[in-house]
Amino acid sequence: MAERRSNLLLWLILGSGAFLFFTLSLVAFALYFSADRRVPLSLGGNAVAVLDLEGVINDSKDFVDQLKEYGSASGVKAIVIRMNSPGGGVAASQEIYEAVKKLRVETKKKVVVSMSSVAASGAYYIACGADRIFANPGSITGSIGVIAEWYNYGDLLRWAKLEPITLKSGEMKDAGSPTRPMTPAEKAYLQGLIDNMYGQFLVAVSDGRHLDRDRVRRLADGRVYTGLEARANGLVDELGTFQDALASAARMAGIAGEPRVVTPPKHRVTLWDILFGDSRSILQISPDRSESHIRIQYLWR
Repeated sequence: MAERRSNLLLWLILGSGAFLFFTLSLVAFALYFSADRRVPLSLGGNAVAVLDLEGVINDSKDFVDQLKEYGSASGVKAIVIRMNSPGGGVAASQEIYEAVKKLRVETKKKVVVSMSSVAASGAYYIACGADRIFANPGSITGSIGVIAEWYNYGDLLRWAKLEPITLKSGEMKDAGSPTRPMTPAEKAYLQGLIDNMYGQFLVAVSDGRHLDRDRVRRLADGRVYTGLEARANGLVDELGTFQDALASAARMAGIAGEPRVVTPPKHRVTLWDILFGDSRSILQISPDRSESHIRIQYLWR
């Protein structure tokens, strides 16, 4: 009996030790692969930072943080934003646009946009905050406008003999409810929101591109333009590649010769992220999808 208890105690000690070793190894693994191995940006000058803005713009925080970091780095003389995005959230696009303008005013550094395949709607809104915009002849840009969309599944609920019940404090509290047809008053209310956001877009384009408001309005019916058309209409400054935009940013910053290019480190998903991180960011799930059935966006469809 005593020998059995001794063996059990031994196995418990070995098991606890193995678990502790595994836990410590996991933490060390996570810390190692999530460590920031950037070269200090204050070492050496004449650098141009290249920041990628890709995909649907659902949130602004990460990109704004990059703008602040590279904008404040003494070794970075200019920033190139490489865009490949159809736009996205209204507020997120506006926050990045304002961050670009703030960087230019406070640091006096030049910001150049290089459009890749697509830089439309909210992405174009952001581009209007830069000093100079480059597009390829076949880049898709423009789409100056606002879109709101959602599904109405009221008929499906009635087919399933489910009755939606809503208690509300005011007539417009559930405007656009997906369980019933929209009333004329609700449609006018939501259209007013869209028109207001559209007006904000017009102001950003007019101010950023130094274009007459009426001219912008004629261009801003939601359609997209090729880079060639956008150049003819004053929506972009130059037709050129990413390398052309990079060379232009260097010249504007007074950099002689080939600039040193710095980029943010790519985020690598670690085991720590999978076990303890936000699964939505790992799986690229938009946080907007879970907040409201109505999505009002600066987005090219």
